[in-house]
Amino acid sequence: MKIDDDVVDQKRKYALLLAARDSDYVRMKYGGYFNVFVGVFGSEGEVWDLFRVVDGEFPEDEELNKYDGFIVSGSPYDAYGDDIWILRLCLLLRTLDFMKKKVIGVCFGHQVLCRALGGHVGKALGGWEVGIKQVTFVDDFLQYCPFMQDFHHIPHHASIIECHQDEVWEPPIDAKVIAYSEKTAVEAFCIDDHILGIQGHPEYTKDILDNLIGRLVDNNSIDMDFAEEARKKMELVEPDRKFWEEMCRNFLKGRKERHSLLLC
Repeated sequence: MKIDDDVVDQKRKYALLLAARDSDYVRMKYGGYFNVFVGVFGSEGEVWDLFRVVDGEFPEDEELNKYDGFIVSGSPYDAYGDDIWILRLCLLLRTLDFMKKKVIGVCFGHQVLCRALGGHVGKALGGWEVGIKQVTFVDDFLQYCPFMQDFHHIPHHASIIECHQDEVWEPPIDAKVIAYSEKTAVEAFCIDDHILGIQGHPEYTKDILDNLIGRLVDNNSIDMDFAEEARKKMELVEPDRKFWEEMCRNFLKGRKERHSLLLC
């Protein structure tokens, strides 16, 4: 049955800018990263489109106004690289910032947002960060993130899955750092109410991370001892996926729901 175009136009519409190719594991278990993201951030009645920017697939300029928000995924590529698609992505992100479109950047997406908007990104000074890490929110979190005002309590800390060897060295001049950790000075930043960068992976599950660790060993990015230590620590803790999911949903969709998150 054909859906009337007017009905589609009335629905909220979002786009995933996918900067990585689907792994065999994620394709087999989840049907691809697109399904992972939509499963976490999507809601019934919305329209989600996929643009594989890593393969040069981008939305047309005249399409941008149709979208309520965008998510930029993680990637094995360096956000400071000069691949044509990365430079094109930077241009798109500057356009979306000018349009005040809501954009969430995850891991590579966080870093490339920083680069596109005038910040600096490079290799992490502390080396690889792999596992479930605790991040700390700044005291002025609510001042910088008014979209979180409807939460009854904001936790001082929240755990998130991380897997990266690059980091934000210096955020854009108009950005506010909203979270940090022991090894990473910029775990999250925002610009006004339309840009949100998160170094970790709110969309990842522990099984996705476990598979990724195995692939990093196979391609000699990390050694077996490092991998086994990361896996051992991963068994002892759980990421605060519910918090990150609701934070991203609140930012992306401007929801006014009430929440009850206890202080950590």
